Amino acid sequence: MKIIGLIGLLAIVACWIPQTLEVLKTKRADMSFSFLIFYLVGSIALTIYALGDVIFLTLNLLTSIGSAINLYYKMFPKTEEVKETR
Repeated sequence: MKIIGLIGLLAIVACWIPQTLEVLKTKRADMSFSFLIFYLVGSIALTIYALGDVIFLTLNLLTSIGSAINLYYKMFPKTEEVKETR
């Protein structure tokens, strides 16, 4: 059964990787603010709940980190500086 848990962990964490890499590249998160808030709160709560279970603790900790990164760039997007050419 642990192998099924590991497969689930890898699948869920893997779905955040492309999104988070794109956010780190663009310094902007084009995701719903409420989704990111609820996902982060849920992931943190599940991380605490999963203490003692390595698979679910790891899963929820990694998704908490991914959603926190996305939320940060949603709240503080980086805009490209406009260069004046004269």
